[in-house]
Amino acid sequence: MSTAVTTALASLLVCTPAVAFQQTSPSAAKPTFRSAVDLVSIAAVVRDRHGRFARGLQKEDFVIEEGGARRDVVEFHADDNAPVRVALLFDVSGSMRLATRLEDARQTARHLLSALRLGSAEDEAAVYSFDMNLQSLQPFTSDPGAIEAALSRVAPYGQTSLYDAIALTAEEVADTRPGDRRRRAVVVLTDGVDTSSRLTPEKVSALASSIDVPVYVITVASDVDRDAIEREHSLTAKAEGALRTLSHLTGGEAFVTSAPAHESIAARQVVDELRHQYVLAVAATAGSGWHALTVKTRDKDLSVRARSGYSANGRIGS
Repeated sequence: MSTAVTTALASLLVCTPAVAFQQTSPSAAKPTFRSAVDLVSIAAVVRDRHGRFARGLQKEDFVIEEGGARRDVVEFHADDNAPVRVALLFDVSGSMRLATRLEDARQTARHLLSALRLGSAEDEAAVYSFDMNLQSLQPFTSDPGAIEAALSRVAPYGQTSLYDAIALTAEEVADTRPGDRRRRAVVVLTDGVDTSSRLTPEKVSALASSIDVPVYVITVASDVDRDAIEREHSLTAKAEGALRTLSHLTGGEAFVTSAPAHESIAARQVVDELRHQYVLAVAATAGSGWHALTVKTRDKDLSVRARSGYSANGRIGS
């Protein structure tokens, strides 16, 4: 299968992300994203009206439209148990010190890791953290011990550049080896508060969507947070608003968790969805700019969640 298109939106993304990887060269502080791929890969999660995964679909069952015009599906892959490649992105801003937020985030990550086939070289995970900078605590690996050690190094500090960090991490996840069939995603573990990003949620959604990396946002909330939510609706507004929009436009999902059972359900849903994705490809349309995509099935009783579009010949940073 051809490599998934990895692009950005020059017309939408007009500023350079505020964060950069630590322990990298100065030139890496302003990442550049380019597009030079002929096929656009589309990872799709399909469910029936009861929320169950729709299995056994074929290429002809899908309808893809670009700007209202029907597009031919030129490649199609289906797998009921695909390997996955997940980047865990921890919010380590100062607000994560409150209550048990950081430990809850770690425990959510452990639930997700327990659903992976680590140690078998099939699944891979990486650990990143962010405040004003994005840090790689553990590159992609199948070694569960290395990942657990990285989780122990996650510590709260500073302000939050949430959307900038998601943009950079999505690009890292998209950088896979030719022929790698792992289903990819960024899983963000946060309290939902962004204080310093220069990229808006809409711009990050466009970026992540253009490289076909679904973003799953798991917002951790303690019982104390829940009381605040009921009074002020601040965290709910975040999850239902900007963060939920970001995740949905990339083909991902957003969750708010406040108990171990919620954390486990959210983590396992992420892995289950990645394993049951359909992967389709259409030919990229010539010309630069944003190309909106609509993905659906001929069976109107089925719902599809997939990327919202792609960008051709786009770039941010210089």
